Amino acid sequence: MKARRFLLLIDAIINLVLGVILVFFSSSLVAALGVPAAEPAFYPSILGAVLFGIGIALLIGRSNGSGLGLVGAVSINLCGGIVLGLWLVLGNLQLPFRGFALLWGLVAILVGISVIEILAPHRDRDYS
Repeated sequence: MKARRFLLLIDAIINLVLGVILVFFSSSLVAALGVPAAEPAFYPSILGAVLFGIGIALLIGRSNGSGLGLVGAVSINLCGGIVLGLWLVLGNLQLPFRGFALLWGLVAILVGISVIEILAPHRDRDYS
């Protein structure tokens, strides 16, 4: 059991670090790392948010032994939804209306389902 908890900690740290790197993916970071450019950094930052959410979920699962479960789903959905929303508000994206509508719909779904899951009565929660 200790080995599993240690592996979950390592996995969480890897996801958190990769998540932060990708959320703040910039041309200067690309040059410093020598990796292919992704302009704009829209997709890498969304992936970073998801990885960061997975890292949080792994840390929570590691502490209570429940695995990702509902807590993991909420963490992943909120991180992805929040970063996507920030891109839509602050990212100076040049998208047609249908693109903005689709992406705002995705933000609403991700954040909405998370709020519903958080507010659900404890007896209905499945943390495994």
